[in-house]
Amino acid sequence: MTEFIRISIIENPIEAQVIGDALRQEEIPHELRSYHDTAYDGLYQTQMGWGELRAPDAFRKKILEILRDIRREDLGGLEAPES
Repeated sequence: MTEFIRISIIENPIEAQVIGDALRQEEIPHELRSYHDTAYDGLYQTQMGWGELRAPDAFRKKILEILRDIRREDLGGLEAPES
């Protein structure tokens, strides 16, 4: 079984939805893990981001390219900071 590692922090649920859709279209195996914890009512999400994107290391470069493009579009063509 292929090991999934953290590729990037995801900033919000919209970004999670968009990257998830893009990776499914590319047939890239991945999982999105939310940092939301009902016991702390989402406290970690305000400090650490919405959650994380995990996938096999072999797909890291392609995923980061897709994520960079998504973030660039979100900023209207401006460069997004690296995660």
